[in-house]
This record gives sequence, C-alpha cells and structure tokens, in this order.
Amino acid sequence: MLTQSIAFTRREAADALRVSLRTIDYLLAQGKMRGRRIGRRIVIPRVEIEKFLRRDTPIVHGPSPAPQKVER
Repeated sequence: MLTQSIAFTRREAADALRVSLRTIDYLLAQGKMRGRRIGRRIVIPRVEIEKFLRRDTPIVHGPSPAPQKVER
C-alpha cells in the first residue's frame, strides 16, 4: 500500500491515493485530512492518509439507478 515514509508531500499523497492534487487540496481544506506545514511545504502524515482510508465512506459499485417516477 503506502511506503514506509512517515509523511508525504501533497503530490506523493495524490499519487499514492491515485487522485488529483486538487482533490488532496480539497480534502485538506475541508478538514477531511490533516497536513502539517514544514517551511513552505505541506506534508501529510502517513497516519492521516490511513485514517482517511479507514473512514466510513460509501463504496460506489457502478451507476446509480434512475430515479423512479412518483405518481400523484
């Protein structure tokens, strides 16, 4: 899964999760993942990525069924 680094740059985290850098920025801004500033660089501790992955989120298995018509 993740290498043994204790922290990842935003780019490394995006690559590890196979998401965009913009998604990582969104997760950080929304507080869904926490990062640390070290100098001018933001790093994300490995434990934060692992916590995010364990979080209870729905799994998407395909397209959602079409909404059904409600007759009145």
